[in-house]
Amino acid sequence: MENSKDHPRRDFIKLTVAAACGSAICSCKTNNESTLTAADEETMQLLAPDGSLVEVLKSQITPLPDSELVTGMQARHGIPGKKFVMVIDLARCKNARACVSACQKMHYQPEDKEWLQVKLMKDSENTAPYWFPKTCFHCDNPPCVKVCPVDATFKREDGLVLIDNERCIGCKFCMAACPYSTRVFNWEEPDQSEEISMCHSSPETSVPSKVGTVDKCDFCPDMARRGELPDCVTACPNGVFYFGDANEDTVSNGTDTVRFKKLLEDRGAYRYLEELGTEPRVYYLPPTDRMFPYERGLDGLSDEKKALYDDIL
Repeated sequence: MENSKDHPRRDFIKLTVAAACGSAICSCKTNNESTLTAADEETMQLLAPDGSLVEVLKSQITPLPDSELVTGMQARHGIPGKKFVMVIDLARCKNARACVSACQKMHYQPEDKEWLQVKLMKDSENTAPYWFPKTCFHCDNPPCVKVCPVDATFKREDGLVLIDNERCIGCKFCMAACPYSTRVFNWEEPDQSEEISMCHSSPETSVPSKVGTVDKCDFCPDMARRGELPDCVTACPNGVFYFGDANEDTVSNGTDTVRFKKLLEDRGAYRYLEELGTEPRVYYLPPTDRMFPYERGLDGLSDEKKALYDDIL
């Protein structure tokens, strides 16, 4: 897996208006000038996602690379031969929240809507608290998939559990079934730019969000398809998150690449609420020999955010 600092997902999102044959993609409108056509330049009409015809300059049309031409069926089947996993090292986490910010920026989510949350946990009265990042667990036995009446939530061959918000009817059965409470509901029209809201929806990008549907952490499958690490992994300054392929027995935090099984064995890894039988694909390394005291994670937080941890403190 490669550590990438650029954001190809945004490049993909900007290419939203597709011709009926799907052979070319046109940039989303970014300003009023994009609607103007020069008299000396050729234009052509393309079919927009809402069914209308739009006239664009030929110079604005960029062929979509073959690696990103992912059909609906491909998005639902997943990446052949892969079984994605995540390992989270609790000893390294100090609630820097760079992972949260990177996830929100990548998926165009507002600050108050977190797909990735960092909780403060305490195992017993006599033990110290520790920081606990919580993603979607992409379970191998996902109750959310079983209860969805329209197949909007589905499990892929590569281990990822995704949401097709074109199918989602907002019944919230999946939210009730998820024992980890990792899903969020769009009660209001998402605060997204016109450019993003006009983009064609894809389970591989989870963009754009839609009112009346459910969102969640998706493990950035479009980046995984290109052999890149999710942004939450590369954004973390302390190497908390490892992501990789169980079939290859390799995971990486962007700096270190290690054997997946050996990491689990050497550090006594466990799966959160594994006794429920959900078979999550996220593993935790216990918070032993922690790099930072938990108090460091409270530095710089607003009083409102600190109040969220009052029950633990």
